Amino acid sequence: MTAAHRRRLGARHLILVALLALLGSAGAFAAVTGSASAHPSPSPRVTDPTDSHAHGGPSPADFADIRRARPDARPPLNQPSASTGTFTARCGRNENGHRNPDNFIVTPGVRNGAHHLHDYVGNLSTDAFSTDDSLRAAGTTCARGDKSAYFWPVLRLTGTEPGPEGNDDGGNSGRVLTPDSVALTFRGSPTAKVTAMPEGLRAITGDAKAFTNGAGGANGSKDAKDARARWSCTGFADRHLTDKYPLCPRGSSVVRLLDFPSCWDGRHTDSAGHRTHLVFPDAATGRCGRGFTPVPQLRMELTYSVPRGPSFAVDSFPEQLRKPVTDHADFADAMPAGLMATVVRCVNEGRRCG
Repeated sequence: MTAAHRRRLGARHLILVALLALLGSAGAFAAVTGSASAHPSPSPRVTDPTDSHAHGGPSPADFADIRRARPDARPPLNQPSASTGTFTARCGRNENGHRNPDNFIVTPGVRNGAHHLHDYVGNLSTDAFSTDDSLRAAGTTCARGDKSAYFWPVLRLTGTEPGPEGNDDGGNSGRVLTPDSVALTFRGSPTAKVTAMPEGLRAITGDAKAFTNGAGGANGSKDAKDARARWSCTGFADRHLTDKYPLCPRGSSVVRLLDFPSCWDGRHTDSAGHRTHLVFPDAATGRCGRGFTPVPQLRMELTYSVPRGPSFAVDSFPEQLRKPVTDHADFADAMPAGLMATVVRCVNEGRRCG
């Protein structure tokens, strides 16, 4: 081999070494800067159906065994003047799949104003643009001509493929569950007779933003005053959870219990914030405050069949991470006056009607 040939081989070797060094530097640069173009890292593997990175929450810590929950506090005792009857509105369980991410009470006229999907029963037209007039003109799934709007966030199976409704942009993924049963019951007061709700009354219960408002949020607060929704399992009617989803024993279904405020100011059908015209009675006595009168209290009880384990979550705003404490529901009264009169009579006379 001639000297010239050896020099050419040496030069090629130096060029190869330089190229390898340059590629090594690029890899190091990518490692430092996180550049996806240099060495893309593999997608994270989801091993838990409630992994917050994949679904925006919840976490396994948001679930608790219902058998370990403390018994509920005793309700106020009925006084001689109590109204002890009930009226059950029979409206189905949303078998027709009426759902949208609107809320005409809180964000009227805004499409996707809720940023999470609602189940509706009752009025067939309910959407972002609903008004008293449009509700009055529409059809209903309820018996006896009740055109009221009843709605709540859907419950989904986490870690599953969505159905026709799809996922949404708030991190709410999974297949939507239709409730096994929906009980809409109007109840009385432990201290007084009730009066009729005014047509067009708006009511909300629970706090859709309870997590960032303090219930389990960064400030460590254990509750939020408007977080009213409760969770349980069939067979455990004496115990409920507010800030945990229930883990039910075999053969038991998940229960969502949503009680609405029932003390009306006697003048307004809605208010700023939607909470001051219709308020809750005193928790200890069941009595309405001064200037308020009791109206029939709506209770929604929703049951679901779910796989055992932490496999489900309620839809929520993105920043609420699908926490159970954010569960809530809405109601707009559009009952015919005659039907509302029947509700009041049944409740005040201690009868069971529906």
